[in-house]
Amino acid sequence: MQKNQQKELISIIIPVYNVEAYLDRCIQSVIHQTYQNLEIILVDDGSTDHSPQMCDAYAQIDERIKVVHKSNGGLSDARNAGLMVATGTYIGYVDSDDWIELEMYERMYAACIEHQAELAVCRYRNEYTTKGSSMSVDSALESDLVKPLSRDALLQIYLCGHEKYVIYNSVWSKLFHRDLVKDMVFPKGRNSEDIMYTTKAFCRLKKAVYLDTGFYHYVQDRQGSIMNEAKSKRMFQDEIPFWQEHISYIKSNVSEQMGNLAAYYFWRRLLSYYLDLSVNKKTKADAKRLAEMMQSKAPVIRQVYTKVHRSKGDLVRMKLFLYSPLGYRIVNGIYARIIVPIKRKAKYGG
Repeated sequence: MQKNQQKELISIIIPVYNVEAYLDRCIQSVIHQTYQNLEIILVDDGSTDHSPQMCDAYAQIDERIKVVHKSNGGLSDARNAGLMVATGTYIGYVDSDDWIELEMYERMYAACIEHQAELAVCRYRNEYTTKGSSMSVDSALESDLVKPLSRDALLQIYLCGHEKYVIYNSVWSKLFHRDLVKDMVFPKGRNSEDIMYTTKAFCRLKKAVYLDTGFYHYVQDRQGSIMNEAKSKRMFQDEIPFWQEHISYIKSNVSEQMGNLAAYYFWRRLLSYYLDLSVNKKTKADAKRLAEMMQSKAPVIRQVYTKVHRSKGDLVRMKLFLYSPLGYRIVNGIYARIIVPIKRKAKYGG
């Protein structure tokens, strides 16, 4: 990219909380971006390790770095503190235990300019850290595709998923034009805070652009079931209410039809959550709570599934669940143990 194409400032907000083991890798990946016109905002969210001193040291060697020291308020509060001092035309987010490819912001900015898009979103790579090393997955699925998308096309992929494109709610895989998000903040003290931030941005824009390259490295360490007690608590307190707000926002700001599509995939997602919760002894009570919540909404769910269902199998599964969650779990287990292997054998042989 030529220097005259790098006139617009990009603000990168990095919340920092007790991540001294990861912080160098993160910051190094940002300061060495091929797009150099950056404002790098490190928000020390009351860290008690050496992270604050590391942030200050980086500010001494790179004039593009601003450091905000504040008392601990959580991820949303730290991001909001970064937004308060950001002056860039574009806004990006990086979590301090992750890292990014050196061309990430150059490529995303160029795609926005070329396609006159207000937002760019890229694919990301899941990283699993073991014994001090990192193993990357998903890279084989990538391509060099750059795909402009209208608002409705973007929402369709966001809500329904896509066999080729990866568009989730996490803000760190995106580059936002400031005008798109200038009056938006993250809800303090809540988890799953990206859901509404991204939903609002998607509903407001006219055009986005998708880059099918894994520029962002997302570090996640999974232990045991994908649902543990802490995660199920966050699910009820934050995630489910945010998804419900997301449905209402889409209905009000896009269309009733798109809102129904969002509702359909919300209830469909909760079916999978129920299965995850029900197989763990520690979360069986949460599975029962989720089932009772869904059964209390049975008329609403049936109405949504009448208006929108993508397969006969989905409709049958939801009907069975609403009639008997235990019966649904038993049938699903039989299907997974017997029918799936038979289908796999028929397809691939052996």
